[in-house]
Amino acid sequence: MAKHRPNRLAETLKEEISQLIRVELKDPRLGFVTLTSVDVAGDLAHAKVYISVLGTEDEGKTSLDVLNRAAGFIRCEIGKRIRLRHVPAIVFVYDPSIEHGAHIAKLLRDVEVSDDAGKDETHDS
Repeated sequence: MAKHRPNRLAETLKEEISQLIRVELKDPRLGFVTLTSVDVAGDLAHAKVYISVLGTEDEGKTSLDVLNRAAGFIRCEIGKRIRLRHVPAIVFVYDPSIEHGAHIAKLLRDVEVSDDAGKDETHDS
């Protein structure tokens, strides 16, 4: 039973933080950010928010820096929106899983294309 509350809070935080990023944060340095997941500690005191950024590596680092600087504002806004005794400390972490998945998909497409080219050459003989 102790694991259900952190999971519920993580889902709620994910929804609220994505809404805040979309609507409230107006920093022009903030790129196209996607929240991939939120991990809340068992004691509900800390939350890691994993993000992915569409764009270059520099844009990703800049967006991560902007979000970590705005973490206090985001935490304050969450405190106003969600009824909690203590709002968890928020840390944003870069999540490379989307880029990794895209890279693997590209490799698989490349292998498929080279396989199709190899089959065409063997059937022509």
